[in-house]
Amino acid sequence: MASSNFIDYVKIHARSGAGGAGSIHFRREKYVDKGGPDGGDGGRGGHVILKGNTQLWTLLHLKYTKHVKADAGKAGEGGRRAGAQGKDIFLEVPLGTIAKDAETGKILAEITEEGQEIILLPGGRGGLGNDHFKTSTKQTPQYAQPGEPEQEMWVVLELKVLADVGLVGFPNAGKSTLLSVVSAARPEIADYPFTTLTPNLGVVAYRDYKSFVMADIPGIIEGASQGKGLGLRFLRHIERNSLLLFMIPADSEDLAAEYETLLNELRQYNPSLLDKQRLIAISKIDLIEAGQRDELIKQLPAEIPNILISAITQEGIEQLKDLIWTTLNKSLSVY
Repeated sequence: MASSNFIDYVKIHARSGAGGAGSIHFRREKYVDKGGPDGGDGGRGGHVILKGNTQLWTLLHLKYTKHVKADAGKAGEGGRRAGAQGKDIFLEVPLGTIAKDAETGKILAEITEEGQEIILLPGGRGGLGNDHFKTSTKQTPQYAQPGEPEQEMWVVLELKVLADVGLVGFPNAGKSTLLSVVSAARPEIADYPFTTLTPNLGVVAYRDYKSFVMADIPGIIEGASQGKGLGLRFLRHIERNSLLLFMIPADSEDLAAEYETLLNELRQYNPSLLDKQRLIAISKIDLIEAGQRDELIKQLPAEIPNILISAITQEGIEQLKDLIWTTLNKSLSVY
């Protein structure tokens, strides 16, 4: 099934490489019976590195990768020859990936740009060879540094979809239909709850070759913040959206109550989500009489911009794009 291809959570045991030991070596050549110390340094151990890749949109490629281990550095050699560095391990991840310590939950790294590289676990430093420890009073040091040990931990990689606009609404609010109309995305659409089981991204073309990214987040239900329905599995994707577009169908029994329920689920999950810019789209207006429209608008909070749309008849779609673009760029228009 296509839904199984979207993986946004993996747990991996990562281990960096140990540093190579410094060399204890003395120069030995013909006619040089007391050559000085010339032990080389050990090589650095390999890092475990996260790297952003815009060609990836899921963590599927890491689903069965349970252990990653970078190579250890090589030991130093005589003649002041340094040991080779251990090979680094690169974990390529989609933009929006967060790495956490699996035991403490501490955020270790966050990838948001193409080609961005963050060392997740540094390799151990190579030890210094005995050449570094010679002095005027100790000209034949019989010791060198060992390499630093490797580091290891269980790491959780968690993907949060990056988008300009996140669609928020109950199942069957028309989110997938809207995304299919305004972009080239083709999410599964059917008249039953939870048709959308994975976040879908679409690039919405705007005027003068401008565009913005819209994300269809699987439907929220009451109690989602406590794990009901699809619950916490997809609420985290909303955290990365710049603007939240609440979609409430025109045939809803109580628009105001539906909006408040959605708002409360976001509040329970993460109160900071309420600081994001919000818009309300009343969808499926083709299902109601024209005279009922004013009554619908009166049910909604006056301080939140709203618009009536129909993805079927295309009514209000261009105006919705204008409203989204204006809202996204509101902070820029001040200057």
